[in-house]
Amino acid sequence: MLIALGVAAVLLLGLIAASVRIIGQAEVMVIERLGRFDRIARSGLNLLVPFIERPRPIDVRYLETDPLGNQKMIQGSTSRIDLREQVLNFPSQPVITKDNVTIDIDAVLYYRIADPQKATYSIQNLPYALETLTRTTLRNIVGEMELDQTLGSRDVINQRMREVVEEASIGWGVDVTRVELQSIEPPRDIQQSMELVMRAERERRAAVTNAEASKRAAILESEGQREAQVRKAEGEREAAILRAQGQAEARLALAEAEASAIARVAAALPDGQAGMYLLGQKYLDALPQITQGKGTTIFLPAEASGVMGALGGLREVLSATSRAAAGTENAPPALPRAPQAPSLGYPGAPRPLAAPATKDRSDG
Repeated sequence: MLIALGVAAVLLLGLIAASVRIIGQAEVMVIERLGRFDRIARSGLNLLVPFIERPRPIDVRYLETDPLGNQKMIQGSTSRIDLREQVLNFPSQPVITKDNVTIDIDAVLYYRIADPQKATYSIQNLPYALETLTRTTLRNIVGEMELDQTLGSRDVINQRMREVVEEASIGWGVDVTRVELQSIEPPRDIQQSMELVMRAERERRAAVTNAEASKRAAILESEGQREAQVRKAEGEREAAILRAQGQAEARLALAEAEASAIARVAAALPDGQAGMYLLGQKYLDALPQITQGKGTTIFLPAEASGVMGALGGLREVLSATSRAAAGTENAPPALPRAPQAPSLGYPGAPRPLAAPATKDRSDG
């Protein structure tokens, strides 16, 4: 009797466990009644009729990576359908480009089950179908591109794959949100060639940059030299102008001083004697310069007469100046005038001394 009660209790508990289902948030169950679709069980407490209603399982497929880095594809089934966005990651696959280069492409697919009924009954194995569709679409798209275009057109490939996969998966009750290429790996020899090309391109850019820098430096240097020359020329011009102005002012001041000196001499001398005084002074100043240099010949009578005439004129001028300054008639008489030199024609100049012969003198 106790055994029968125990067996009945176990059966009752089993029936209760089979009929009571608690579904979590963002999860649903597809409930079948006698093998036919009946309803969608939402999150919360749900009661099923034992032996008449049961949940329909759905296939799942995901990629698992062990601690050693090895990837393993896990397949299974579950009666709870997750409505959140899911990631379908599958191993890389070889794809041939338009220029016959085999590359390995690793893609990942993001999708969300929008209609659980279609996802359960419209396709047998939803993850495998999505993976196969993604692989074939990727081969078709990359097969129309060359290697360089494939490496530089990730966004274009992602967009085209998403459009194709989403159009095909609408009937499966799946909303494809994103398709991404994780990596594109060309063969090793192609990678080495690409590295050589990239290195050569960078060296070319470096050479161009250096040439541009040298050109810019040369331009700046030439502009600096031109600016320096212009400023130097302007400075020399201003200096020359200032020197000319200084010389002009100096000459003007000298002329004014000389004019003032002449005026004072003329005022101090009798009328008509200022010219004789200045002429005799100039003659005496010029006489030492006449005797300079080699091969200079001097005729003593003529030169002596000129010197004597000049000295006589100066003496007369000085005597006249002294008498005018004294203002008395008892002043000592002036020295007798020297004979007038006929060669010079100075009024009152002494005549040349009688010399029967001439003497040639050469300096040096």
